[in-house]
Amino acid sequence: MSRLIVVSNRVSVAKGRGAAGAQGGLAVAMSAALHRRGGIWFGWSGKEVDRFTGQLTMERANGFTTATIDLEPHDVEEYYNGYANRTLWPLFHYRIDLAEYENEFGKGYERVNERFASSLFPLIEEEDVVWVQDYHFLPLAERLRAHGVGNRIGLFLHIPWPPTRLLVSLPYHERLVGAMLHYDVIGFQSVEWLESFLHYCRKELDAEVDEDSGTVRIGNRSVIARAFPIGIDHAEFMALGKTEVARRSEARLAGSARNRTIAIGVDRLDYSKGLPERIDALERLFAGHEDMVNQLLFVQIAPPSREDVRSYQQIRATLEQKTGQFNGAHSNVDLVPIRYVNRGFGRAELFGFYRAAKIGLVTPLRDGMNLVAKEYVAAQDPEDPGVLILSRFTGAAEQLTDALLVNPHNGDEVSRAVWTAMRMPLDERKARWEKLHTVVRDADVLGWADDFIAALGEA
Repeated sequence: MSRLIVVSNRVSVAKGRGAAGAQGGLAVAMSAALHRRGGIWFGWSGKEVDRFTGQLTMERANGFTTATIDLEPHDVEEYYNGYANRTLWPLFHYRIDLAEYENEFGKGYERVNERFASSLFPLIEEEDVVWVQDYHFLPLAERLRAHGVGNRIGLFLHIPWPPTRLLVSLPYHERLVGAMLHYDVIGFQSVEWLESFLHYCRKELDAEVDEDSGTVRIGNRSVIARAFPIGIDHAEFMALGKTEVARRSEARLAGSARNRTIAIGVDRLDYSKGLPERIDALERLFAGHEDMVNQLLFVQIAPPSREDVRSYQQIRATLEQKTGQFNGAHSNVDLVPIRYVNRGFGRAELFGFYRAAKIGLVTPLRDGMNLVAKEYVAAQDPEDPGVLILSRFTGAAEQLTDALLVNPHNGDEVSRAVWTAMRMPLDERKARWEKLHTVVRDADVLGWADDFIAALGEA
């Protein structure tokens, strides 16, 4: 069995399945795959140094090796805060109005990818399989090929792929996508994102594209592009639900609701998540139904992210203003309709919160997959499950078709969905949940990893 080399921006070693402090699904899947096959997880240490040396920090854990490098401050600013999060992230989430096209960002992105390639190259052995994660490393395979690496190399993109008409606004887009075609397998979260990629390759690069197999041929290169929808580690997450932490969290939230229906949103604080639009939709609901404060409690958990990026500072200010105005307008002296929590919680605590909530409100404007939707489904009580309200513009919507699918840009539609969920009969809730849960249980993250590695092995 070939050894596996995983590359990601940050290295996160899972603490083990079923552990109360276990990391997220990607860490679990990568750790399991590396433990099974042996290999290296390579990435940025998260540390900054005055001068890049390429020196590796190597550690052994869980049956595999982690290898990290430090970056210079201007590397982090240009590659990570700049090109990755102020150019690619907004563009790939269809927010061309927020995308910043700075030449220095692009140069830093190319420079850091070369630094990753030159540091990783000496670690790769002849039969190794290399699996690269996400938009931080679109050109990494090209740089590794330039160093003479002939191994199979795959890329999985965790975020959406934009339509061609948006992508061509990116300076040097042909060069970027051309570099991607040095991978052997490119994976996407959904068929929609896959089709957008194939359309771009055919139209802009004049590549030969076989829609049925996902094969892209250009020059002497042949690349397989496929959809590999990611899941959660269902068994690990359900084990968290049996912990005392989860039980206490459920009881704590349910007991504080004062017999109101609880709706919950759990989102990283990001403009792609549609949080202001969600508050506006609830405003329509409260305006149209008298005494709603005694019927519904909405809990929004939104941990901050990328606080050095201006657009993220703006979305936080906007959300704080909207929730403050909403509560000021609709609260009673003893009840508030929205609890806005600007910090994160452990996954066992979240399990308890999900189970206490009879409505899961997952309404991003655009999302590669959205695993919160799947975690919410998994956490429900089979005898009294809640209702998932899900944006049509998530990758999860292709799989979770028995959710209440909504257009998050249409406040009336989201408002009606919340009202429908509040009144949905138990028989319908159970029927919808059973179908959703089958999908979440059967298409888990470990199967996702196995499927991708198998495709890469066949390439």
